Amino acid sequence: MFTLMIRGFANGSDIPDLFTCEGDDISPALAWSGEPAGTQSFALIMDDPDAPAGTWNHWLLWDIPGDHDSLPQHYRATGPVQSGTNDFGKTGYGGPCPPKRNGAHRYFFRLYALDTPALGISEGADWKALEQAIKRHKLGVAEYMGRSKRI
Repeated sequence: MFTLMIRGFANGSDIPDLFTCEGDDISPALAWSGEPAGTQSFALIMDDPDAPAGTWNHWLLWDIPGDHDSLPQHYRATGPVQSGTNDFGKTGYGGPCPPKRNGAHRYFFRLYALDTPALGISEGADWKALEQAIKRHKLGVAEYMGRSKRI
């Protein structure tokens, strides 16, 4: 079974401030196992489907080598790993930052196992380009969810 784990908070629980705009706004450490046979790379999409304007993308990564099984806390894309432009208009991680007094939002981390070593899309691409490329190469997906709200 393909599973994703996040060090620092339990699946479905509150995301610590360290990983949000209320804290240091750094990415949590991720670890995974049980990827499908034939996996050559991974892609990651972190988004908030509860954002007032529609799903908000926080983190886009792809071309994570298939022999990797984790990303460290405060990860910045290097080597073959590509980083996309999130809805904050930046590459890299943008932590949870829901509008104040808007209730708890859900943040989904989806790790896709892919049948290709590289998706062939350019650094800085947006989520639409990444999702299109993933559709053509997806072998499986592992998901983890955290919640965040601002008072």
